Amino acid sequence: MKVFCLGGAGKICREAILDLVEHSEFERITVGDFNEDEGKKVVEWLNDPRVDFQKVDVRNHQATVEQMKGYDIVMDGTTITLNGLSTACIAEAGCHGINLNGFGEENASDKVFKENNKTCLPGFGMTPGVTQMMAMHAANQLDTVEIVRVSHGSYRPIAFSKSITETTTYEYDPDLESRVVYENGEFIQVPPFARPREIELPEPYGKGVQYIIPHSETKTLAKALADKGIKLIEVRGTWPEKNMQLVKALYEYGMIRNEKIKIGGTETGILDCISEYLYNSKEGQETELYGYALHIEAIGTKNGKKVQHILTHTHPASDGSVKGWEKLRAYTRNVGIPLSIGTQLIARGEVKKTGVIIPEEAFNPSVVFKELEKRNIYIHEKINVLNDENASVNV
Repeated sequence: MKVFCLGGAGKICREAILDLVEHSEFERITVGDFNEDEGKKVVEWLNDPRVDFQKVDVRNHQATVEQMKGYDIVMDGTTITLNGLSTACIAEAGCHGINLNGFGEENASDKVFKENNKTCLPGFGMTPGVTQMMAMHAANQLDTVEIVRVSHGSYRPIAFSKSITETTTYEYDPDLESRVVYENGEFIQVPPFARPREIELPEPYGKGVQYIIPHSETKTLAKALADKGIKLIEVRGTWPEKNMQLVKALYEYGMIRNEKIKIGGTETGILDCISEYLYNSKEGQETELYGYALHIEAIGTKNGKKVQHILTHTHPASDGSVKGWEKLRAYTRNVGIPLSIGTQLIARGEVKKTGVIIPEEAFNPSVVFKELEKRNIYIHEKINVLNDENASVNV
């Protein structure tokens, strides 16, 4: 089997490739990236005879299709804004595909994937991805599911890469239509910083206020749980406190609209200026606490009783006590490893459905959890029986 790792020079995707090297049976692992210098550094770092490099530009559709042909699957680590282009290339090349983001641009290629009898799974990292596995693990134990609240803490610098800077500003775009909650059968659009709720994440992260974010779990879980009587789905997230303070200030002062200004006769977007500064500054490249934390709450009924499932996840510490998980790598490995696991499961033929699918349709949660455990990433579950008063829908 052969895998083409698109965007493989990125800090997250290279961790997914490392996991492929350490755990997969692929005979050829190609790092594909527009940045030739960084891509070759990744090949040198991995130091494995199966790994090679190809320079690729997904904006050149036909050339990219030709490069991908003959590979079993493309593991796509490109940015949100490129996912529509990259997915179209993967579909036409006749490969399976998987990516991290899952914001919907991939759906346009559904017909081509089906015609080629291939699977495309958008959005399989920690969140979206593992979050859906955790929610479905709880839902599968319940007779009915009334509420699902997905929450996560993403502890990394605000601008350690161009794509991460893009994600930060994208999620808090005031006009973003996909920032929704699911409530009583409807998707309701909400503004940035809507519905604050205190969430207790595992240590060392602790309690903090989180807000609604535009993640695909809202829509995928609504589809997956339609026959369970789901009434409310909310997806929240947070970054380090300083990051959140900055983004909120940018939002309140209108800078996230990225309106054009003139500096020395040159016209540019105000947010583009700030993003460039952050990407090239110490403040944008460092943070005090690194890592990832997931928190899933599912409330429903089991044998006539109200039941609450709380699921969280933990991973090796970022303090240098565990080799390979130091500082930023505690974040990037958390995101990259699930992408690798999903890639391997699809390539091995464990996903039967073709076309563009959602994580809930792809995998058995227990299989994913076992694979995560092999990498010292653990899922924890607590089950509480509730009374009617504290189980009510709180919106």
